Amino acid sequence: MPKPTVSVALAATTVTTASAAPVVAESATARGRRARLALRTVQVLLALFYAIASALPKLTAHPSAVESFDSIGWGSAGMYTIGALELAGAVALLIPVLQSVAAMALSALMVGAFIVQLTVFDGQYAATPLILILPLALIAWARRGQNARLWGLMRPRA
Repeated sequence: MPKPTVSVALAATTVTTASAAPVVAESATARGRRARLALRTVQVLLALFYAIASALPKLTAHPSAVESFDSIGWGSAGMYTIGALELAGAVALLIPVLQSVAAMALSALMVGAFIVQLTVFDGQYAATPLILILPLALIAWARRGQNARLWGLMRPRA
């Protein structure tokens, strides 16, 4: 009776020679599809966060946002400006051509928020902007080719 490892190896060799390329292509395609879906889910969640939890209180002059911006010294003009930038970034995260640029712009806003949290609010919520920068950097990196193709810097994929 042959050893199971020999028969498994023989079976694998038979499958490999018969259909090696389609099996590998299906695995890579399925993995890529799952990765794209996961990235898209992160983008939608971030867009919802920025639009609802971050921009909306600023644009509706919620008392907590008004108090925060008054303590910074920026007043209502700064509050509305930051709220509008966050809302624009949230919308742009959902537009394929703008995703990478939006992620970079929101990351820059988060660097500013981190600095403000450290200097004005004694670092009370300083971790939040840093945590948000991580998925934004991932989106900016993963979607970087879309902007390059848009501006003609890369050749289209074959």
